[in-house]
Amino acid sequence: MTERFLPLPNGRAEEQLNDAKPLYTESQARAESNRCLYCFDAPCIQACPTAIDIPRFIKKIASDDLRGAAKTILDANILGHSCSMVCPVEVLCVGRCVYNDMKVPPIQIGRLQRYATEWLFSNNIRLYAAGEPNGKRVAIIGGGPAGLSCAAELARQGFHAVIYEARSLPGGLNVTGVAPYKMHATDALREVNYILDLGIELHTGTVVGRDIDIDWLQANYDAIFVGIGLGADGRLDIPGETQEGVVGAVDLIEKIKLDPTFNLNGVSQALVVGGGNTAIDVTRELLELGVANVSLVYRRDENSMSAYAHEWNAAKKCGATAFFGRRPVEIVGDGRASGIRCVKVSPASRDKRSSLVEIPGSEHVIAADLIVVAVGQAKLADTFGGVDGLVFEDGRFVVDAETGRCGQTKWFAGGDCANGGRCARSC
Repeated sequence: MTERFLPLPNGRAEEQLNDAKPLYTESQARAESNRCLYCFDAPCIQACPTAIDIPRFIKKIASDDLRGAAKTILDANILGHSCSMVCPVEVLCVGRCVYNDMKVPPIQIGRLQRYATEWLFSNNIRLYAAGEPNGKRVAIIGGGPAGLSCAAELARQGFHAVIYEARSLPGGLNVTGVAPYKMHATDALREVNYILDLGIELHTGTVVGRDIDIDWLQANYDAIFVGIGLGADGRLDIPGETQEGVVGAVDLIEKIKLDPTFNLNGVSQALVVGGGNTAIDVTRELLELGVANVSLVYRRDENSMSAYAHEWNAAKKCGATAFFGRRPVEIVGDGRASGIRCVKVSPASRDKRSSLVEIPGSEHVIAADLIVVAVGQAKLADTFGGVDGLVFEDGRFVVDAETGRCGQTKWFAGGDCANGGRCARSC
């Protein structure tokens, strides 16, 4: 029997956060799906990273064929349920909808996709089964989105897929790191269970290289896929960073999503260091959980942020503010952080990515009860540096674009550990 990973304990902070894009009712889904023009050369498909036949699944919703709609989605993307909530559709499929050119509200593709997949899960309908066993075994290192997608495809083709996951829960960032106002951990785990029901073998709490020998994997499996994602939160490497009250963004989101003992009692002023999508997620979560004042601290100007403009605009509507052109130089405090000492900086030239120059005499302290560092995550590929034939560059696996092979016959890699975090930054 496949291990189940629900329910989670009650009392988690994420349960306080409302769904930013609530599930459509039947009448809403029917009305929205009937607005679609079902374009022959649909630009929404071209914008979808997984090339889902979007007009086809929307047409099936309009004709009340929800099973067919869900199958169209999952045939292209087995993680189509989580993607319906997490994907930045505003800059992908929805952003390319032809209605935009007509000054008409675009079709809400993500919400329709969620409606179809939610119907499938709620009715416990199985679309796929494991293929006829072919006698081949594949080890999958990492039980996040990359590893689960790989395992699902292999199982359907008759391979025996075995996932080794370091954490106690599978699902990767879908479970631990996605902003709760986009998707709760329970939704992510329901999708995980659906995939594991294909007969995939899973070992949680298992670290390859510590609990499982890499040489043993190579000797006992026909192929090895690495989908380990990214590592620990990045650091500022400034004095005072190890004090209480300083936390990494991904660690904080995980506590909000999974830890029923977590609370923000006593926090009235929070600072989030960074200008990416994760920084915006944390800012908005803190505001929605009742922190009165939450501000970004970012070294460049507003137009230079890597975060999506629509995400930052949404955060500002929630009350977020920002200190732009500030470079942190010290976390101040006496065992517990009480603020960030910054200097003001300006670009050395008009080039958006030019080096920054400190403004003399501009040093100042911004007070805070909580400081969240959101400056990226470490890369983990170097963990496998001892395997002959594997190729690495800047801490990531270098893979063949066509095959996913990473320089050695048995080894393949995918997801953030191969693209350097592009997928994580998109959500």
